Amino acid sequence: MYDGDVVVIGGGYAGVRLAKRLDGSARVTLVDRKEVFFHRIASLRAGVDPEWTGAPFIPYDRLLRNGRVAVGKAVRVDTTERQVVLATGERLPYDVVVIASGADYPEPARFTGTTPEEAAKSFAEHQQNIATADHVLVVGGGPSGVELSAEIRLARPDARVTLAHSGPALLHSTGSVRAGRKARAWLEAHDVEVQLDSFMSPGNDFGTYRDARGNVIAADLSFWATGTTPNTLWLRLAGHGDWLNEAGHVKVDRTLRVEGWLDVFAVGDVNDATELKITPAAFAQADLAAHNIRTYLQSSGKHRKEPRSYRPIHRTPLIVPFGPTDGVTMLPVLGGETAVLGGRTTTLAKAKALMTPYMRRQLGYTAA
Repeated sequence: MYDGDVVVIGGGYAGVRLAKRLDGSARVTLVDRKEVFFHRIASLRAGVDPEWTGAPFIPYDRLLRNGRVAVGKAVRVDTTERQVVLATGERLPYDVVVIASGADYPEPARFTGTTPEEAAKSFAEHQQNIATADHVLVVGGGPSGVELSAEIRLARPDARVTLAHSGPALLHSTGSVRAGRKARAWLEAHDVEVQLDSFMSPGNDFGTYRDARGNVIAADLSFWATGTTPNTLWLRLAGHGDWLNEAGHVKVDRTLRVEGWLDVFAVGDVNDATELKITPAAFAQADLAAHNIRTYLQSSGKHRKEPRSYRPIHRTPLIVPFGPTDGVTMLPVLGGETAVLGGRTTTLAKAKALMTPYMRRQLGYTAA
């Protein structure tokens, strides 16, 4: 019935999708230090709006029918014994191991602690700080910074909100000038102060921030939406630094295997497949890796299936909500252009529910 043991390290978007895809054909163990799935897409609103505090937490208990979820921290991949070693000392044998440990995001888009209660407490603290701040500074004008600035503004119409971005235009990493203009127009129409070409660092005095030209901003609350760090320090500490590139991402080949290893894969934010680190890419990688893992576990004799090669998703719809009822959607169209759609499309696609019903269904729960 089952073709082997697959250990998936990390229960984020890619890990959950992959574990579910393989649950019927292999003995799957999903390892995560959290006891629930963290729906990060809902986390920015959860950090601002008390009604959303519990929305990002979805239990793992209905994800796998046959496999199991092991709550714990992976500390080593023992490639000689083919075992994953947990911090508790438990050893999980594998025929295939998948590194899906994701990336670390700045707060409030971070799961703080190990239990939903600890993470919810952190969200509540952010909500309280935002509710009482006179001036909130958001640093970083990518999708997360724009979304967070809009959420803060809608929660606190009376506070001063500043968005400082080191680039020449908002959302410039997406390649869509129109989307950046639309985001800036919405923010400025809602009295968010947008500062471009403004590289920020903490100032000398507490609560002050300084740009590259020496200008000082005083703000009693700040959020840094300036990128992510791959969760691979544990691999480096375990002696697998040669698996990583300079930025700390796991180096993979076109089949999403770690270079030089047939039985070690890496999917999602943690790997170096070059593209925007967004959920559709994580799902696409998980689906392709699931096919290749099945192919590897089942292949014997001359009728071998061939593994598939992954083609990075350079052009995928990208949705940036401005609160629950507005936003911008970038939709690739033929000829290399990008269509930019406004509030109605964005609200239906993501802004209102932040994909929460969809992810609840992915984990075996009803949408509500």
